[in-house]
Amino acid sequence: MSPNSPPNSSSWNDKTADHEHVRFVEGTRSVFGDETARLLRVRLLAAVSLLASMMAFAAVVDFFQDDVGELGVRMAVLFALVGAVMLLRSSVVLTIVQLRWLELASFAIAGAQIIVVATGYLREYAVKADAVSAVNAAGHLFAAWAFLTFVYGIFIPNNWRRAARILGPAAFVPLTVAILMEWRDPAIRAILAQQHFRVPSWAPLIASITAVYGAHVIYTVRREAFEARQLGQYRLKRKLGEGGMGEVYEAEHELLKRPCAVKLIRPDKAGDKSVLARFEREVRATAALTHWNVIAIYDYGRSDDGTFYYVMELLPGMNLDALVRQCRVLPAERAIHFLLQACGALAEAHAKGLIHRDIKPANIFATERGGVYDVVKVLDFGLVRETLTRLGEANLTQPGTFSGSPLYMCPEQTRSYDRLDARSDIYSLGAVAYHLVTGLPPFVRESSWDVIIAHSRDAVEPPSKVRDVPADLERVILKCLEKQPADRYQSAQELASSLAECEAAGKWTAQRAKQWWENNG
Repeated sequence: MSPNSPPNSSSWNDKTADHEHVRFVEGTRSVFGDETARLLRVRLLAAVSLLASMMAFAAVVDFFQDDVGELGVRMAVLFALVGAVMLLRSSVVLTIVQLRWLELASFAIAGAQIIVVATGYLREYAVKADAVSAVNAAGHLFAAWAFLTFVYGIFIPNNWRRAARILGPAAFVPLTVAILMEWRDPAIRAILAQQHFRVPSWAPLIASITAVYGAHVIYTVRREAFEARQLGQYRLKRKLGEGGMGEVYEAEHELLKRPCAVKLIRPDKAGDKSVLARFEREVRATAALTHWNVIAIYDYGRSDDGTFYYVMELLPGMNLDALVRQCRVLPAERAIHFLLQACGALAEAHAKGLIHRDIKPANIFATERGGVYDVVKVLDFGLVRETLTRLGEANLTQPGTFSGSPLYMCPEQTRSYDRLDARSDIYSLGAVAYHLVTGLPPFVRESSWDVIIAHSRDAVEPPSKVRDVPADLERVILKCLEKQPADRYQSAQELASSLAECEAAGKWTAQRAKQWWENNG
């Protein structure tokens, strides 16, 4: 099925329902524990991998020193840690409770290894009356335990209360072990009684206090970052792009687990409350559009700090600006294929009183939907209010009083912005068509103002003088680019009819589109 032809009644009903404005029902918001569970798995994997690496290094040292007893202990612990690493790297789903038990088990095994090895050396050197080596062994017990405490505090996400409940008692474990050994072994007692000041028994306690404080700071920062990434029931992920008015993020609805894109328009970018109110009115109007070539808007709202946002479908693919940069020019049949779909989207918008005002290649997106490739989605219907403030940047716009991109702007757009009608979008779509088939906009000048003046005054060079463009398509493009609105096509339907009569129309098949994306996508 061609993406610009109406689907059957059943699929059309489904698509219509999908494109209707949706306000998600209230439900359970994503809790911070969900974020902690995701982070815990990543951090625990890093911590256990570090411990396993250190254990492997120690095992190699023991092997070359022919220390069979300690080698057996280290190898047993190493196998356990490697097993934990493999489990964490697998696709097995682990709950937060299971991850917490794995966390405690991994650090408990590592801690037990420190105690077994250090006390073994301490007992051996005490029997030999080697005071220096015995004190070093005791120092190793406290220092290694302090290091393990630091690793836990740095890697494992905790609030300060949980960190204190675990690390507080743990800080006294090596001291308790040393006291018990002194009480049970006179040889150890005799050596350590004389060397208490050389044993860093304070190290685990200082490490625990520092780790608890660090956990509190990290937790607070994470919490603030998490809240900053939450917009209602939407969790922001990675940034997809930004412009003069705001930023676009890949996001997910936490309750429905539905991927989407969220555009943020911050108060300092929008200018004042009236501008934000206009954005909201236009988003509501745009959400009523049901054409399959219009990007679907699911939701909109304002955050606590006044940021206005709207939620739309997340699209794979690329906009026509990027597509032309990759291909240099598009064949006439493919350009017509895209233009016909854009006409369909504009026709519905114009019928409902919406004028886009910023039709340009970057606002026409080529995507895949339902296994159909080269499906057009027209973006940003009346949502961007930007103006030119700098010279020499013909493709850039800034916040202000009139909208549009100078390279594709109709002559009347700077003079009577609020009185624009459907014919202004026809002109801009003609400029886009010129770009698709020639690789260049209609006018290339040194500054943005020069481009604006050229649109108002200069004759357009026929596309056929730039590239090999069919005569019938050239006539359509040049009529779209007439200076006077009355000389252009008067509606998107009229433009679509002329495009459909071109010889190249209908020759870009679904199979060709699919093959192109498979080779270049």
